[in-house]
Amino acid sequence: MSDMDNTSPAPEGTGAPSPTSKMARRRARELALQGVYQWLLSGNSATTVQRHLESETENLDKIDRELFVSLLRGATGAADELRGCFEPLLSRPVAELSPIEHAILLLGAHELRHNIETPYRVVINEAIELAKGYGGTDGHKFVNGVLDKLAARLRPEEVEAARAKRG
Repeated sequence: MSDMDNTSPAPEGTGAPSPTSKMARRRARELALQGVYQWLLSGNSATTVQRHLESETENLDKIDRELFVSLLRGATGAADELRGCFEPLLSRPVAELSPIEHAILLLGAHELRHNIETPYRVVINEAIELAKGYGGTDGHKFVNGVLDKLAARLRPEEVEAARAKRG
């Protein structure tokens, strides 16, 4: 795992997680999922969605805000390009995806393409956890399959190295 996904101790005496801790990054992904979901359903701009989420979220200091903004803006700003990456890997049209699956795939595709410092397995595992927490019964299996294939396309060297290591 990269340093960015390792748990960092909370600053002395605060009791709050460091903004770069694993928990802060997970919360950032959850908030980004909420934002992409809202964006898909409302048609509002990413800026409007971001402002709304930041004004409504308690303990905003406990999330990795930089990651949240990056994921939200990246996934919404390049949605068509990202769909083009994962659409050929789908067993059904994008229009038939649940909004949660759609949002998770946009976030996962963005993170696989642009957050190279985060290992692909971390990206996929985090997407699976989001799908388990917010998606349908077997949505996590679908998300796992699509992102696993996408990782092999976007990060072939990293995926091959991991497979070789496993034997």
